[in-house]
Order: sequence, then structure tokens, then C-alpha cells
Amino acid sequence: MLALKLALVPLVLLALTLAGMRWGPRVAGWLTGLPAVAGPILLFLAIERGAPFAAQACIAALSAVMANAAFIAAYSRVCLHARWPAAAAAGLLAWAATALALTRLPASLPLALAVALASLAIAPRLLPPPRTAAASPRTGRVELGLRMAAGALLTVVVTVSAARIGTAWSGVLTAFPVLTLVMAVFSQRGQGADFVVAMQRATIGGLYSFIAFFATLALMLTHDGRIPVSFAAALAATMGVQWSTRHRPRAGAVARAPD
Repeated sequence: MLALKLALVPLVLLALTLAGMRWGPRVAGWLTGLPAVAGPILLFLAIERGAPFAAQACIAALSAVMANAAFIAAYSRVCLHARWPAAAAAGLLAWAATALALTRLPASLPLALAVALASLAIAPRLLPPPRTAAASPRTGRVELGLRMAAGALLTVVVTVSAARIGTAWSGVLTAFPVLTLVMAVFSQRGQGADFVVAMQRATIGGLYSFIAFFATLALMLTHDGRIPVSFAAALAATMGVQWSTRHRPRAGAVARAPD
């Protein structure tokens, strides 16, 4: 299990970095919305703690989309005027405050779904206006290695923490924006704030597949209980929603760096 955790997120970060280099920040952000970290963590929780525990964690993770939206909005606003440490601190503070409030909500799937959808409807209005962002230049091997190492470390910390606390915090931590944080920090360092804002705006659109995954998984684990069937259904729902939003990242022109 640990080896899978350590391998999966670095590979995803590698794919997202290459996507950003090839197609720009909007495609990278759109792909960041996939539950590439949360899905495996929930699978580990379901195997180790059982389907009922994982179902309750799914409901908390679903509502935690609001915390992720708060992180994105805060980071995007601050990164235009400050360096990445201040932007990361602002984003994490916004995430923590929102997450704390969300853990006090009752464990209700309809309520969590309503909170998540409302968050994504409002979030684009809280982000800075879109501006032209240059496409990502080639990322060096050292920086790419640092991205992958940071992602692996964060994933292990979140997974270990989620396994030791109740369902509400387990779900909220499962949805912690590991990929979003790592991609935002390294992109701001290498490509600048405009690149980050364009990527974060696309991430909001990609989070609809995140919602589909958690809502479907919570429903299936509650009413079916078979872990393989439930995760297969959730993945199918995720891919369907992701495919339906495939044109979102192309909204708005993004300047490409000259060859």
C-alpha cells in the first residue's frame, strides 16, 4: 500500500507537468480536478476500515469541495501580489477555516452535494479576472523531481492522518488539495502568477468530476457495499463527467510560447 501511495501521486504530477508544458495551464488545471489522490486514499480506507466508514468519509470529502474552492480562490488572489509562500499560506488558511466549519455539518449526502455544487457555481466569481498566460516552458529535472517528492510526502501525511481520526476529518483530509497545492507553488515559481490563475480557474471546472466520483461512491457504498463494484461505478461517473467538460479548458485564449 505504501509503495502505491508513494508512486501514484508523483506519476500524476509528472503527467500534469507534461500536460502544462504541452497544452498550457488550462488543460493542466482541468486534469488536476480528477480524484487522483483522493480516490486511492478512499480505497485504502474502504479496505482497511470497511465500506460504511468509507461511505461516511465520502460524504465529508464531497462537502470538502468547498474547502478546495476556498483554497483556490485565496491562492489565486494573493499570488498576483505576493510570492508563493504568502499565497500558499493564504490558501491553506482558507482551506483550514472552511474545512473546520464543514466538519460540523451533519453527514448528509444531499446536503454535501448541494454544498459542493454551490461552491463551484460561486468560485469562478471569486477568482481574479482571466489574463493571458504564457505556456509553460520546459521544466528541469531537478524541479520535476521536487514536485514529485513533495506530492508523495503530502500524500503519505494526509493518508496517515486520515487513518487515525473520525469519518468527518478523514473525508475532509482525503480531499485535501495535494495536486493543486504542489502545482500552484511550482507553477508560480517557474511560470508566474498569470499561469497559476489560468490553471486554478480550469481546476474549478475539473472539480465537477471530483463531485461525481464522491457522490457516486458514497451512494454505492451505502446501498451496495461491494467495494470493487462501488469504485468501478464511481470511476465510470468520473470519466463521464470529465469527458463532458473536455471543452472547458479551451475557453479563452492562452498565449503559447514561441517554438
